[in-house]
Amino acid sequence: MVTNTERKTAYAIAKYVRISPRKVRVVADEIRGKHVDEAFKLLAFTPRRAARFLWKVLESAVANAERNHQLNRKGLYVSEVRVDEGPTLKRWRPRAMGRATMVRKRSSHIYIAVEEKGANR
Repeated sequence: MVTNTERKTAYAIAKYVRISPRKVRVVADEIRGKHVDEAFKLLAFTPRRAARFLWKVLESAVANAERNHQLNRKGLYVSEVRVDEGPTLKRWRPRAMGRATMVRKRSSHIYIAVEEKGANR
């Protein structure tokens, strides 16, 4: 069994990001398992709003790996990307004939883990 100290994993989390998790998962699936530099290139040319949030979290995860775990950036890959649902803000919108419908403003929790290539593969 591989312990967490042997795995050399660093991660970053962004909570309460005001974008639907469904929209973020589309972009998150593209960078899962990729080398860190390749993931940054993909995010730079992805024309979706979610790419900005994933870029920031990935940048933080790489910085944590270099600073806290003394890992080399050249050997890092995206080992895990998880997008969970955060709290939903419920708002009301007026409709015809005095009715109202609920508008759900969803939020996301984004978790990205980076790992050294030779550590667990």
